[in-house]
Amino acid sequence: MEDNKLLPELSQNLLEILNDEEYYDVTIEVGNDPYIKIFRAHMVILHYRSTYLRKILSTNKKKNDGTLIHIKLPNILPEIFQIILRYIYGGKISLEDYDASDIIKILVAGSELGLQELIAYLQSFLIKTKSNWMEQNFNLIYQTSFENDSLLELQKFCTSLTSKEPNKIFESSNFSSIPEKLLASLIQSDNLQMDEIQVWEHALKWGLAQNPELPSDPTNFSKEDFKTLESNIRQCIPFIRFHNLSSEEFSDKVLPYRKILPKELYEDLLKYFMNPNNNQSVKKSKPRVSTKEINIDSNIITFRHVELISKWIDRLEITDEIKNAYKFKLLLRGSRDGFEPKKFHEVCDNQSNTITIIKVKDSKEILGGYNPIIWESHEDMENVCDDDFFSTTRDSFIFSFKDSDDIESFILSRVKDEKYAIFGLYISGPSFGNGDLYFSRDYGSCSKCDYENLIRETAGEFLAVEYEVFQITR
Repeated sequence: MEDNKLLPELSQNLLEILNDEEYYDVTIEVGNDPYIKIFRAHMVILHYRSTYLRKILSTNKKKNDGTLIHIKLPNILPEIFQIILRYIYGGKISLEDYDASDIIKILVAGSELGLQELIAYLQSFLIKTKSNWMEQNFNLIYQTSFENDSLLELQKFCTSLTSKEPNKIFESSNFSSIPEKLLASLIQSDNLQMDEIQVWEHALKWGLAQNPELPSDPTNFSKEDFKTLESNIRQCIPFIRFHNLSSEEFSDKVLPYRKILPKELYEDLLKYFMNPNNNQSVKKSKPRVSTKEINIDSNIITFRHVELISKWIDRLEITDEIKNAYKFKLLLRGSRDGFEPKKFHEVCDNQSNTITIIKVKDSKEILGGYNPIIWESHEDMENVCDDDFFSTTRDSFIFSFKDSDDIESFILSRVKDEKYAIFGLYISGPSFGNGDLYFSRDYGSCSKCDYENLIRETAGEFLAVEYEVFQITR
């Protein structure tokens, strides 16, 4: 009999102890007037299950005259504490019975009581099953998580969302209701993936929404209207990176609101944008994307290559802003794991969304390819036709950098015959098309067959000094 089969009966017995009216030795007063409820409990169980209650009990030793220990918990709702008390005794909680807002209340109360196991479980449950709800109620989740040092996973959720998918917050239906302090915190992030003009426009949108009576057109503003708007977004203005704007954006979007800018800032910006040497030819503001967050464990490529490859995955132009900050997880490295095809298939078979990077021997040349589907290693070469060695996808591509130091020396080649996009055979390593990029051990070759372009200046063979395979995740 497995040990865990005995736990349900133990849990039930402990819950029966909770309902016992004879042997309790602690009373707990929960809530505030006029809604207060008294709970009965047992010192020994509270002592071992809650770090917070353990501290309280240690300073309130039970007296020999039979007087009960009395604890007050004014910050917790009685109905929430009842759920937690059943968890403390029975070690289980059925979250399907509660809506997301109740789970947040349970989480906050559990955090106050030092229930670490419950805290971890509830955070994981919310992130896995209630992420859409949390995005729609971001204000609540952000404030709740950052007011409590123990809610680290929710803090990570908020930080990731604000940097990678800011529109889910800035364009949400309750955006105008978030506090100015929270808005300022969001827009000061170095990793906010949004054009600077959008940051400015969202700050204005929020500021105007605080006083709906303000005119929509700044040309109709009175002196008092400008003062009102300035007061609304005063904490945000220092975090707007106006120098990232184009001169056209500054003229069209900022100058009409110049009266809400600090005098020194306005004069500095005016001098900057009147200087013909400062981005006069730039038609669009710079995206606020930080390279600090792009880290890759590679002996071959840098974050600059990662940025460009990420754009290729999303089918963007090189001048477009990055939409997704992909993570490059190293699966295999030739110098570490060996160059044998057997090792490649052992590590990479059944793995999807992979990037292969190859460094050509005695040169600065880099070759590579993206496979969005899984790798396979067909072994029966006698009983299958040649087509069976290929896998179909429309999203794969191969590429090269003639000079690893020159990010613009690339050739990109997308698949044109989808049926032959990926080649999988147990005696070959990561290969694309019918020889468009073939690789096995430290040997490879390139040709032009099933992809749009030849990725080297001439077709033929090459030797590799290193190769790496990464899995791409968000």
